[in-house]
Amino acid sequence: MTAVSRLLAQPPAAGQRLRVLSASGQLGYGIVQASFERGLQCKPHFIGCDMGSIDPGPFYLGSGQMAAPRAMVLRDLDLVLCGARALDVPLIIGSAGTAGARPHLEATLALLREVAQARGLSIRVATVTSDLPVALLLSALSEGRLHPLDDPSAGSVHLPDAQQLQSCRHIVAQCGTYTFIKALRQMPDVLIAGRACDTAIFAALPLMLGYPAGLALHMAKIIECTSLCCEPGGRDAILAQLGPEDFILESMNPALRATPSSVAAHALYEQADPCRVEEPEGTLDLTQARYEALDERRTRVSGARFVPRAQPTLKVEGAARVGARAVLMAGVADPTFIERLPQALIDVQERVHKLVAGDWQMVPHLYGQGAVRPLPAEKRSAHEVGLVLEFLADELELARTAAAVFKQNLLHFGYPARLTTGGNLAFAFTPSEFDAHESYRFRLYHRLDGVEPDQVFGLDVQDWVCDEVIA
Repeated sequence: MTAVSRLLAQPPAAGQRLRVLSASGQLGYGIVQASFERGLQCKPHFIGCDMGSIDPGPFYLGSGQMAAPRAMVLRDLDLVLCGARALDVPLIIGSAGTAGARPHLEATLALLREVAQARGLSIRVATVTSDLPVALLLSALSEGRLHPLDDPSAGSVHLPDAQQLQSCRHIVAQCGTYTFIKALRQMPDVLIAGRACDTAIFAALPLMLGYPAGLALHMAKIIECTSLCCEPGGRDAILAQLGPEDFILESMNPALRATPSSVAAHALYEQADPCRVEEPEGTLDLTQARYEALDERRTRVSGARFVPRAQPTLKVEGAARVGARAVLMAGVADPTFIERLPQALIDVQERVHKLVAGDWQMVPHLYGQGAVRPLPAEKRSAHEVGLVLEFLADELELARTAAAVFKQNLLHFGYPARLTTGGNLAFAFTPSEFDAHESYRFRLYHRLDGVEPDQVFGLDVQDWVCDEVIA
């Protein structure tokens, strides 16, 4: 029997709770081993790990690269795979390799295979692909079934045109519990999904076992971030114990406390509305949620409801290349120059465009004057400002050239009331210009209507026998 088939055949007995161990909020950045081992001692019925997010920005989706270091991904995969196999329980991983596109999923599978071979483990592995064909989105665009998630005037991604859709290097959709359940019915030991809703990782098996959807999804929404819901917040493993009417949360780090206030506050995490969480299959309603302290470290949660929608919707994400990027870093400590800095950057850019031919652009980030968030004039630094100037061009050599020439022209830029001709800038590094990878931007961060999950998400199952794979 595989791990999933064993759990479905032998679920928790009446009166017992389903024990769910969340091992990582983003696998590959270092699972705290001592906390994870405490979780294993609680004998969870399954182990889940979130591995990705859109938070690191469009580069990883566009480039197909992982954000986490390979060595740490390998270490974390070794911990969770060996832990799951020692207990013979399912291991479920979502948003493989950061952004969950096919290159990320394949890279994650390759590392998992490396661990399995090194440990001599024979396992059944199910995978979910989340990549969307452009043709499907072009049809949705022409039929009015593609919508911005928020009001574009508030700064969200606008509705793309056909050319912008076709410029995306990778496009993914977030799969939900429906797709996870379909994959789990293949009875794997390990399930690894491409781009996925964080909640699906932890809610799918409870739903298969008959637990209420509201409780299962609310539990999943909290524990996908491991102990971030605790005081003080942390990334240690967390254990949830799910029953028919409530669930109990406990961090596996004895120094962290899951309190009613800290757990309730997690409803604000990444949510504009703390009472409603939109899922592909419906809405998680937290208006009646209740939080009760069991002791100093544990909280009982109840009351969440799930309202299914008639037809599922999917969140879709796509990233397109902007160009090669070089970055110039410098500091300014002259109050007179700081006062004139925004206009100085414009003047120098006009001058350098006459010197460096070609299609390039400069994007300024003025730390101390609103690079992180807009600042009123009275709160802007007049003492010291950090400059991070991006130079974007189709070819890296042009971006480098523009950055170098811009540096020298800004360094010796003349302005009224200047006290010295020695230079306007201070440099922490030499060289002060850096190659900064390719630049990407999100073209898609939208809701897709009128598409069934089976039209989008692909399933595959393989039986790995030590050092060989049998399809």
